[in-house]
Amino acid sequence: MVAPRPTALGRARRALGPAFWLLGLLVPVLLGGSWISILAIFAIYAIVALSQDIVLGRAGMYDMGHAVYFGVGAYVTAILNTRLGWPIFATWPIAIVVAALVGVVLSAGIVKLRGDYLLVATIGFNIIFVLALGNNVADVTGGPDGIFGIGVPQLFGTALSSQGALFYLDWLALAAVLLLMRNLERSRIGRVFRYLKEDELAATTLGIDARYYKILAFAIGAGVAGAAGTLFAVQLASVSPGSFVFTESVTLFAIVLVGGQASIPGVLLGTALMFVVPQVFRGLAQYRYFAFGIAMIVVMVLRPQGIWPRGRAR
Repeated sequence: MVAPRPTALGRARRALGPAFWLLGLLVPVLLGGSWISILAIFAIYAIVALSQDIVLGRAGMYDMGHAVYFGVGAYVTAILNTRLGWPIFATWPIAIVVAALVGVVLSAGIVKLRGDYLLVATIGFNIIFVLALGNNVADVTGGPDGIFGIGVPQLFGTALSSQGALFYLDWLALAAVLLLMRNLERSRIGRVFRYLKEDELAATTLGIDARYYKILAFAIGAGVAGAAGTLFAVQLASVSPGSFVFTESVTLFAIVLVGGQASIPGVLLGTALMFVVPQVFRGLAQYRYFAFGIAMIVVMVLRPQGIWPRGRAR
């Protein structure tokens, strides 16, 4: 049997992979300065966007409140570190687990909703979450000002306090999430997610428990977003409600749609368009949401599958 010839998109995908990681390794050496922070933030938001893609792009559920799980991870790390003195790396697994549990609890009552109804419910979660943070829930979230003075990670007694060290930590975490995404894509769970997205009725007739797998998608996506929340809290050394407002959820939703649903390169491209390209044109950075909105409309009309859609599965 003759193997199919690779498409131009497939060749580009293979060529850009090594270039992507080479860029990550060389940025602190070649560019330095503000670009280290910019691309560190890119790595963090790429992780959050990939977690959004698990729910939206792979399981096909309209989640417009995904910033909640991002914020849960950030606040869990901030509270444990500043209030209880926990080391950053000790707070990380707790942030992931708590965010995943929040995803399970919030999704359990809404996964039967479809389309716009599910979208509206998740918007409500995001609004309630930000209001709770701003009201200093349980006297630990710091109110509108948030929490400051978050420490730096310690690795074998060495503080990862420099921007370069945090940059490599963020990109190492991104590499781990990309590996998770590839394994999920090829796993039975990933195939079930695709079945539910394409035809839920047909999937249920095959004996698939749709409710269980939908909640599982929320749990996995929320856990990954919680991991990014820890990185975000460490990168900024502070957290506040303004970082997790509804606008952030809209941005994550748009990144997946514009880049390409269930497409790892597409999500990375969408994140770059949102957070890196505006830095190249810094004088126009304030218009990034306007430009991204126009781009979203154009893509949805001319290329509804996204700029870099998912390749055909073998």
